[in-house]
Amino acid sequence: MDDQNRNLLLAILLSGLVMVVWLALFPPPPPPDETSADISGAENPLSADTVAPAEPAPGAALPDSAETPVARDAPRITIDTPRLTGSVSLLGGRIDDLSLRDYRVSLDDEEIVRLLKPEGEHEAYYAVHGWAPGGDLSQGDVPGANTLWQVESGTALSPDRPLRLIWQSPRGLTFRREIAIDDAYMFTITQSVENGAGTPVRLAPYGLLARHGEPENLKGFFIIHEGGVRMADGELTESDYDDFTDLPHVPREAAQAEITDVSESGWVGFTDHYWMTTLIPRAGQPFTAKELYRGNSGLYLTEARLPAVTLAPGGAETVTTRLFAGAKEWETIRAYETDGGVPGFLDSIDWGWFFFLTKPIFWLLHTINLYIGNMGWSIIALTVVIKAAVLPLAYKSYASMAKMKELQPEMEALKERCGDDRQKLQQEMMKLYRDKKVNPAAGCLPILLQIPIFFSLYKVIFVTIELRHAEWIGWIRDLSAPDPTSMLNLFGLLPFAAPEPGSLLAIISLGVLPIILGVSMWMQQKLNPAPTDPTQKMIFAWMPWVFMFMLGGFSSGLVLYWIANNVITFVQQYAIMRSHGYRPDVFGNIRAGFRRRGDADKGTGGK
Repeated sequence: MDDQNRNLLLAILLSGLVMVVWLALFPPPPPPDETSADISGAENPLSADTVAPAEPAPGAALPDSAETPVARDAPRITIDTPRLTGSVSLLGGRIDDLSLRDYRVSLDDEEIVRLLKPEGEHEAYYAVHGWAPGGDLSQGDVPGANTLWQVESGTALSPDRPLRLIWQSPRGLTFRREIAIDDAYMFTITQSVENGAGTPVRLAPYGLLARHGEPENLKGFFIIHEGGVRMADGELTESDYDDFTDLPHVPREAAQAEITDVSESGWVGFTDHYWMTTLIPRAGQPFTAKELYRGNSGLYLTEARLPAVTLAPGGAETVTTRLFAGAKEWETIRAYETDGGVPGFLDSIDWGWFFFLTKPIFWLLHTINLYIGNMGWSIIALTVVIKAAVLPLAYKSYASMAKMKELQPEMEALKERCGDDRQKLQQEMMKLYRDKKVNPAAGCLPILLQIPIFFSLYKVIFVTIELRHAEWIGWIRDLSAPDPTSMLNLFGLLPFAAPEPGSLLAIISLGVLPIILGVSMWMQQKLNPAPTDPTQKMIFAWMPWVFMFMLGGFSSGLVLYWIANNVITFVQQYAIMRSHGYRPDVFGNIRAGFRRRGDADKGTGGK
């Protein structure tokens, strides 16, 4: 086995091993569990028959236990913005009905994505704000999740029209709430209280997100985080839904809780694959972040509770917090971090272990797309930029491979001279490499460099919403999904649908892009003649097609990157080897591959 073929074989086997390990660690996400229990009809799990403590307890965001209207049937105020539609319920002043105008559920479905749902609907998910009672106040003295507010001003909520609500407590406390919204996904909630009672009162403002049950469309995929997320003084913490249920038990509330004190700045909430809802106190505001699970009702909650305040008779207090509810768009999230004063908000996008690569790679892809306007062509342009950046290393590698070809006659002579003395052969070969200044391992370097880039780009394509439903050309309408065509129906020519994604037939019925990928890898091999060793020859012959099936189920954007990478590598390697006096006989090597075994062994590259 000559050293060039050994290096190439090693590189291919290493890449294959990495791909196998990757698929083992990150298998395709399982289909949604259709048997998930519908708990939407359960009794109000926020209700509690507890006595108010002397100080507001963590998680004191508990609503009145009196009978009140069902949330979805309560009076509502419309939300109407360029990017959001929905309504605010006057029951609790809940923001519990919200849909994203710019995003459809699927490519073939006109229904837009619904982010928040009122209590009483399947998978209810909503935001509640209020005041936790302290001292001698009771639940009925402060507004909670079931308080029926009155409209003070505003007939609809839009970027230029805030909504103002008012509620008077039995003890003479006057509570007001102003809900404003920008032209994207950020709500601003201003809560105020005036003490009209004759005695001092103690209470604490809070914001709370309630999620009834674990989402059914949970990806359950190791590469993406879905669940609780919080930023506390620069430290990001991600909690899976299993982490909620594993929290220490609190028998009194039939709940489990995790409490984090934030001294300066932070946020807390829930994140999905592409969407997020977070509570954001103002910068510099201390607060307590809490993750809570009520096991008796399957309710997941995250809470931001501000410090308690004591109001003398006639005193007043006003606090302002924000609520983000929308899509995790890089540009929008970045604007909230840099211009909106939300520290670390870009980290709400799950950049993963290779964040030092995924962040700049996505920035570069996003910047290129601003000029090109098509994510498919932008991925190809990104590949060109990456290959240009590593060209000096690739040049040394391919130049070394060309020199290795020039040394073939001398290496064959060494083999004849050393005979079966392998130790002497190795010593003579190493001496030859030193004298000719050739590095036999240089051929592996481009492959090794591509592995972290490949994984990082895989993460970028899978995680970022900018690739969701992003078209390229023709049949590629979603670069975040696998190629939808199938060889079983002749790529749409026969009158039946392709196999369902995730099925065995879908794995073996490749689309157009994976087949082009296999051909591009096969063509890259033909820059060198087939090895004479039968085992090597068999491995080399099968490797492109094995990779073709392994990568066939990956997102189209990633396969497109790999194809572009193979084509550029072919051109680079051919040009560099030619510049060093070696002329790869590509067509001769292809013809040799189709000859009978005896003839194929004669196929060589020309100089």
